[in-house]
Amino acid sequence: MPHLRLSRPAARRASLLLAAALLLPAPARAQGASYEQLQTFSSLLNQIRINYVDSVSYAQLVRAAIDGVLSSLDPHSRFLRHADGEREMAYQAGLLAGLGITFDEVDAQLVVVTVYPGGPAARKSIAPGDRLITINDTSVAGLSPADAGLRLLGEKGSKVRLLLERGSRFEPESVAVTLKYDFIQPRSVVGSYLLDATTGYVRLAEFFVKAGDETERAIKDLKGKGARRVILDLRGNPGGAVVGASDVAGLFLPKGTLVFRTVGRRRVMTDQVLTTRDGPFRDLPLIALVDEGSASASEALVGSLQDHDRALVIGRRSFGKALIMYPLEIPPQGDMVMLVVGRVVTPSGRIIQRAYHGMKAEQYYDFAGTAGAGQDTLAVFRTGNGREVRGGGGIAPDVTLPEGVRIPAWFSTAADSGWIEAVSDSVAALLPREPAGRQAWLAAPAEWQTRLVEPLLARVTARLQMTRPPDEAIRARIGRVLAYRAAEVRWGPEVADELWLRSDAGLATAMGYWDQLPRLLTSH
Repeated sequence: MPHLRLSRPAARRASLLLAAALLLPAPARAQGASYEQLQTFSSLLNQIRINYVDSVSYAQLVRAAIDGVLSSLDPHSRFLRHADGEREMAYQAGLLAGLGITFDEVDAQLVVVTVYPGGPAARKSIAPGDRLITINDTSVAGLSPADAGLRLLGEKGSKVRLLLERGSRFEPESVAVTLKYDFIQPRSVVGSYLLDATTGYVRLAEFFVKAGDETERAIKDLKGKGARRVILDLRGNPGGAVVGASDVAGLFLPKGTLVFRTVGRRRVMTDQVLTTRDGPFRDLPLIALVDEGSASASEALVGSLQDHDRALVIGRRSFGKALIMYPLEIPPQGDMVMLVVGRVVTPSGRIIQRAYHGMKAEQYYDFAGTAGAGQDTLAVFRTGNGREVRGGGGIAPDVTLPEGVRIPAWFSTAADSGWIEAVSDSVAALLPREPAGRQAWLAAPAEWQTRLVEPLLARVTARLQMTRPPDEAIRARIGRVLAYRAAEVRWGPEVADELWLRSDAGLATAMGYWDQLPRLLTSH
C-alpha cells in the first residue's frame, strides 16, 4: 500500500539524527559481537559462491540477504534499487504512464487492492480481489507488490497483457485482458455531487498533498448549491500523503484538535499532528464510507473523525495499515530502503496497524480488512463522547454493511473482447437525448436487464460456453455497469456518475441514517 509520507523538515531531522547515531561509539562488547556476526555472514557468502552446485554472484546473494532481513522486520519495509527509484520518480513526475491499479501480497500471490476510478484497469473491470498471474506471459511468482507496480509502468498508449484469476482459489476463473497505459491524473477528489437538495457527496480516491484544498473547494461548491450535510466516500482509498489526510481532517475539526499521533523508536519520529485553524465545516453533519480497501492515510483520517465523534462511519472494516515509512539512502550506488520508522495512533490511543510479529507475511495479509489477531482488539478505547471503539486491525465502522457482489471473471473477458462496448453503445444510440428520457433511463433497472444484460449473456453463452448462469445479484451488478456505459456514451460522464450514485447500495444505506446521526454519535 502507499506509505504515509513525512514532511521534508521531519525527514531532514530524521536523516541528521540517523547520521549522528552512526558516529556515536558503540560499547566494545557490542562492537565485537557485531564484527563477529558480520565475519560469519561474509564467510557464509564466500562458501556459497565457491562451493554451491550452481554459479551464483555476490550481487544475487546480497540482494537475497537484504530481502530476507527486511521481511523479518515487517511486511512493508522494502529495498529499492537506484534504477527502480528513478523509474518511480519518473512516474510521479508524469513521464511514465500507469494502469491505475495497486497490489498487495496475500497467500504468496499478488492481489489487486485498489483500482483507480476511470483508469485503464477500471475500464476493463479489473476489481479488488483479482489475483495477478502473468505480465506479458511472464509469471509474477516471487515478485513483491512494489516490483510488480514498477513493471506495470510504460509509455502512454503502449499495451500490456495481464492474466488474472478471480473467485475460488481451488476453482479459479481466468481473466485475460490487454490494457493501454495512460497518465493517471494525480487528483484526490474524483467526484463531488448533490445526491438530493441538501446532501453533498465527495469521493476521495487517494491522498495527495493538496487533498485538503481540493476537498474544501468541493464542499464549498456543494454548499453553494444547497448542501447542508456531506457524505465523504473513502471506499477503496489506499492512502497517500499524510499531510493530505490531516488537512482534510482539519476541515471538520476546531483549531488545536489532535488529528493523530505518530510514535517511533526515535524521538524525531514521535509527534502530534494538530489542526492549525478552525475547520470551515466543523459543524457540518458528516458520514464517512469505508471498506477493506480503505488503508493507511484514509484510516488515519477516519479514525480521527470517529474518535472525535465527528462523523458516523459506515461500511466494512478498513485494511489495517497505518505505518510511517521513510526513505533512507544506501551508499555507494544510491540505492534506498523504505523503512518502517513509526506507527500512527488515533486520538483515543488506538493503533490502527494489524499485528505482524510472529506470523508469516501470508498470514498477515490474510487478516486484511478483518479484526486481526484476537488479542489486538481486547483493549477498549473511548471516543470524546464516551462511545466504545477498539483498535488492532483497521477501523471498525459504526454501521457495518455486507460485502459487495463480485463481477464474474468472464465479464472482463467480454470487456477485453469489445462485447461490452458493442452491446452498451448500440443501446445508447437509441436512447432519447431529452431530460425526461435521461431520467427515465437512470431509474430503469428492469430495462437494463432486458436491453443490456440479456443480449450480453446470449453472446457470452454462445462464445465462451458459459454453463452456469449468473444469479440475480450478479445480474443486477452487471446491469449497473452496462447502464453506466450507455449513459456515458449518450449523455456524458456526469450523467453516468449520477446513475452510479443513484444505484449505490452503500449510499442508499447511508442516506437512511441522517435522522439518527445525533443520537448515534453521542450514545454509549
